[in-house]
Amino acid sequence: MWAVGTCLALATLTACAGFASHPEPTGTALPSEVPSTPTYATAKAVVRAMGQAGLDCATVRSRDYDGSSTADCVATVDGVKAENEISVFDPDDVSKTEIGTSIESRRTGAYAQTLVAAGNWYIRVMDPPSAPAIAKALRAVVLDAKGKGSKTPEYPLPYIPSTPTYKKADALADDLSASVGCFQRETTSTGSIKCETGKLGSGDSDCAVLTLHPTHARRDAALREAIKYRGVPAELVTAGNWTVNLCDTTLGAKAARDLGGVVVAYDGR
Repeated sequence: MWAVGTCLALATLTACAGFASHPEPTGTALPSEVPSTPTYATAKAVVRAMGQAGLDCATVRSRDYDGSSTADCVATVDGVKAENEISVFDPDDVSKTEIGTSIESRRTGAYAQTLVAAGNWYIRVMDPPSAPAIAKALRAVVLDAKGKGSKTPEYPLPYIPSTPTYKKADALADDLSASVGCFQRETTSTGSIKCETGKLGSGDSDCAVLTLHPTHARRDAALREAIKYRGVPAELVTAGNWTVNLCDTTLGAKAARDLGGVVVAYDGR
């Protein structure tokens, strides 16, 4: 895929020198802490390297492009299943400055992202607490989100009852269904369940996402993450080891009462 160390063998020294002096495009340089190795030919190779390091990451989807490749995979760190978005760039087609600019755009803004990076690649880590383990496995560094939206404030949460708890998300979905509806269920790659609230066939439905959490600390972190975005109202119901994120913000009180939980809400202001 790449021409590696073949310049002198294929062309004159002058031609090689001319290629090497080609100016970098304007943009943002790679962060200085990003190591130059390891490099990978494809995103699939990164997935394999994670597995070889003892951190299996099950591929959900992958794509190859001219000059780059991507893969989304699911890894479990500290009991939490989360997707990781891998991007690998061909250094013959994509400059370090272009990679640096891409990294900068992802780390900033209202929805700033946490990345793991090295060489010619980076990974968007959807579960930021997992980033150090992924970086260690791949001999890379963590690039924390920065700017607006980079930190999750330690918002005070209401008292959250320790029960009920669930062993399977399907059981939680059954109870939600009896309360405010939960049909057209879809289990995501991370084990959460997406469904529609309301009545099937009524034409009046909305989305919900049901998630089980391995610890109370992880549950609370997920709650705070959901209510941190200005201008984005949120309505969640929670207790024990679970959260239900309701797109219809009028359903929280009933769902909490029926499921034995409490409402955690943010009006977006």
